[in-house]
Amino acid sequence: MQVDETRARAAGRISHRGSATYYFCNPRCKARFDADPRANVERGPAAPPALPATEYTCPMHPEIVQIGPGNCPICGMALEPRVPTLDAADAADPEFVAMRRRLRVGTVLTVPLLALAMGDMLPSTPLHHALGARAVAWLQLLLATPVVLWAGAPFFVRAWQSLRHRSPNMFTLIGLGTGAAYLHSVVATVAPRIFPPAFRDHAGAVPLYFEAAAVIVVLVLLGQVLELRARARTSSAIRALLDLTPPTARLVTTAGERDVALAEVHVGDLLRVRPGERVPVDGLVDEGASTVDESMLSGEPMPVEKGAGARVTGGTINGTGSFVLRAERVGQETVLGQIVRMVGEAQRTRAPIQRLADRVAAVFVPAVVVIAAVTFVVWALLGPPPALAHALVSAVAVLIIACPCALGLATPMSIMVASGRGAHAGCS
Repeated sequence: MQVDETRARAAGRISHRGSATYYFCNPRCKARFDADPRANVERGPAAPPALPATEYTCPMHPEIVQIGPGNCPICGMALEPRVPTLDAADAADPEFVAMRRRLRVGTVLTVPLLALAMGDMLPSTPLHHALGARAVAWLQLLLATPVVLWAGAPFFVRAWQSLRHRSPNMFTLIGLGTGAAYLHSVVATVAPRIFPPAFRDHAGAVPLYFEAAAVIVVLVLLGQVLELRARARTSSAIRALLDLTPPTARLVTTAGERDVALAEVHVGDLLRVRPGERVPVDGLVDEGASTVDESMLSGEPMPVEKGAGARVTGGTINGTGSFVLRAERVGQETVLGQIVRMVGEAQRTRAPIQRLADRVAAVFVPAVVVIAAVTFVVWALLGPPPALAHALVSAVAVLIIACPCALGLATPMSIMVASGRGAHAGCS
């Protein structure tokens, strides 16, 4: 209420914390304020707190930490928030949505591309005779280009990042293999006469590998979609924990009660918990009494009696009574916040087998590149005609076969799925 100067002089005034002066309409209000200034100060509309910069980390390499989203320079995986939040858990994963869209478009274009490339092998669809070899080659180019350059664009970006950071991974092999097959086919389609006889087959044509590059891109996209889906399922345990916290709390002040966002609750605030509501934060019961279901923490189904001075935990469920609690721990400092943080850290903790896989991958990928180069030289020198064409195909085959290896896909997926199941089961 508004207090005029005359009534303020009669009732008195007081300076709180040396920064604000409060006027009172009568001496009883002043005495009530003197007894407990903090509980009787009505918080006005506060400016929204400055949001801290969100740190992102790699689920497989927790030593990689940066401000804002991105990709891991070691394994190429998308980074995720270091501290789980309900908004992040509920939001759709943009990488999963984008990869799924690329997979759908790539699959739709790759199916007719395979039919064109294998037309000679399908007697019921003699496409080469109907359209002509040059027309088929240009149609393959038109179909393969969106698949390789658009659907497979993230793989080339990650391959370049791996080379720039000197940390070769499976995307290095994917980029080299599909890039070599696609570029060779593009040149063979646009300017086939520049190829020497060693690159031509028995009919005098330069072989094309559009379908090989497109199929590999689609298969790796499928693997990425499955991996991202597995990662989304592992976060369901964290989402379930975060859902235990109510989004708002009932703040008690001298002016009455009002609902505030949970982020606006501070230590020392008085909060009313009504029947059937979840306790918003950790604290002590200030007045009132009720029974609280604490099975979330103890597993005990019987409610626990809570009276004045009893400690209550955020996320537990109030019974039929009503009480006012004084907040002691809020935000990430509550018991539930610490559990969420521990589960998130457990999901990002590398198992010993993953550390071994990282050490092997550091040698494995360069070794595959060297083997592919040696394969090309051996086939070019000793292979049957057309020697260079067989050499290129064999070198690309080495790169492609090695790229979706267990070190790059199966091991991370198995670890993440196991972490998610362990979180559901309450394992640490």
